[in-house]
Formats: sequence, structure tokens, C-alpha cells
Amino acid sequence: MHFVLLKKVLVLDFELRKGNRMANHIEFLGVDLGGTNIKIGVVDTEGNLLDKVKYPTAPLQESGDFITNFIEILGSELSKRPHISKVGIGVPGTLTKCRRTTLEFPNIKGLGGQPLMDKLEDAFPEKEIWLENDANAAALGELYFSRSPRPDHFIFVTLGTGVGGAVIMDREIFKGGDGNALEIGHVMVSNGMTLEQNFGKKGMVAYAQKLIDSGKYETGLISEDLYPKAIVKALPKGDVVAKKVFRKNAKYLGEALVGAVRLLDIKDIFIGGGVAASFPYFEAELMAYLREHLTEYYTISLSVRRAELGNNAGILGAASLCFQQGEKN
Repeated sequence: MHFVLLKKVLVLDFELRKGNRMANHIEFLGVDLGGTNIKIGVVDTEGNLLDKVKYPTAPLQESGDFITNFIEILGSELSKRPHISKVGIGVPGTLTKCRRTTLEFPNIKGLGGQPLMDKLEDAFPEKEIWLENDANAAALGELYFSRSPRPDHFIFVTLGTGVGGAVIMDREIFKGGDGNALEIGHVMVSNGMTLEQNFGKKGMVAYAQKLIDSGKYETGLISEDLYPKAIVKALPKGDVVAKKVFRKNAKYLGEALVGAVRLLDIKDIFIGGGVAASFPYFEAELMAYLREHLTEYYTISLSVRRAELGNNAGILGAASLCFQQGEKN
């Protein structure tokens, strides 16, 4: 008799907890608006990517009315998912501090200098929408959706076609004076170029090509197939040119990070982006540079790690903008 009663209580408790989980299961739309592709995904509060689709960016620019075409795509995806009411959008450029107007967007013609939030709200008055710089959004996604706990303050660097940066401070995006802090890719380093000019796609390819043309090094890299991912893939094979590219750029990344650490007094750093897979191959050089140029106050607790979210960081980061707002409310 007691066993039957206990079984009923346990079943009831399980059903209640299951019901609570279902009630708390909320889905967001994360939009990673990039210069090459627009990636759109459905993300839940646990950071699970439930669905994903992508559209090439170029056709939207060629029409001469990028925003209208983007809104049409977004509307199409939302119409398939009427239960979703919150949308986060990460964009590759600068925004006003209120996050309503775009400023400089060199990689997407027709997106800069536009009242983008006004247009989105006019098109989707029943939805809640948030805009953020893509590196900032990716950093926020790292905070909320990583498998391992993240500190309340950290510096986030993305290595890819360009070099982006963000700061999470007190579990929020640090925007700076006018809204666009830590553009670390545009910090000047000791060779008179910016970090992005060295560690971005063009800089990496140009330096690798210079090494190949010198004829001094054996390499499996060929000029006709020279791009960052090819250089990264050559690293595990011990390719001399690939290793030299990343060892050189580790120094310049170190220079930029020494300045960022001293200015912000933050000792946790995460490396993300499409080129982040190369991190184990330049980690030793980077850490040696940081330890040489930072005092013990900084180095005793200094941590530089690879970010966890990988190729989905843009979508998950954009979705986390909705998640953060829900947490605040």
C-alpha cells in the first residue's frame, strides 16, 4: 500500500517537473548576418541549435536594396516558426550605442548608415528584436552557452576573415564610450600595420605567399589554393610555412592583448572564430610573449583558452541577446 502511494507521488513529481521544463522551453531566432552568408538558426534556452539555414549575402547586395531583401528572408523564416517571438541579430560593423542605427559596414554594401531597427520593427511589430555587433554577440554566447562555466569578465577575440574583439564585463557586453569598444583588430602593432592586416585573411595569405615565393622552405601549400583554412589544415602536418605564419602573428596578437589586459585589468581571454583551430599551434609563442611583457600581477591568474562554440558561435551569440534580455527581466 505504501509502495503504491510512493510510486504515485514519484510519478506525479516527475510529471510536474516535466511540465515545468516544457513551460520553460523557449525558442529564439539567432541571425548571424555576415559578409559571405546570412545564417539563421533556432536556439533554445539551453543553447541547443535546433534548426539552421543559410543564405548567400551577395545576391542581396547586388539588388541595390539590401535591407528590403534581408527583411523578406527574415520574414520567410519567421513565418515558418510563428511560435518564436524574440529575434537576435549579430551584424559585422559598428552601431550607435542605442543599437538602432548602423554606422560603418565595409563588407556589406547598403547596410551602413541605416535606421535598421526602425525598419525591422515596422516589418515585424509583433516581435522583439535585438541588434548587436557580431563579435560582441559571439562573446555573449560564449558566456551563456559554453559547456564550461565562464568568468564574469573576459576578453574575446575572433580570428577569421578579419579580427574582431569584445569584452564581457560583469556578465554584460562592455560597449565603451559611444558603443563600439575593443575593436582590437584595428589596433596598430609594431610592424606599422593593424592586427587585422597581419592576422586577417589577406595578411595571412600575403605572408604565406611571400614565404613560398622565397623558395627557402619546403611546403605543401600552393599559391592557387592559398587561404586561411588551408594554412590551418597544414599545421598538423608540420608544414614549415604554416608554422611560420602563425608564430609571426602570435607576436602581434600578443602585443594587442598586452595592451588590452593592462587597460581593462581582465586576465581571462578566449580565442574564437574560424581560425581558432590553429590556437594549439601558436599558444606557446603567445603565452611566452604575454608572460614576458606582463608583470606577475597579471600573469599569476592569466588564462588564454580557445572558445567553445565553434562554427555556430554567430547564431548562438545572436540568440543569446534574447536570452540575456529575458534573464534581466
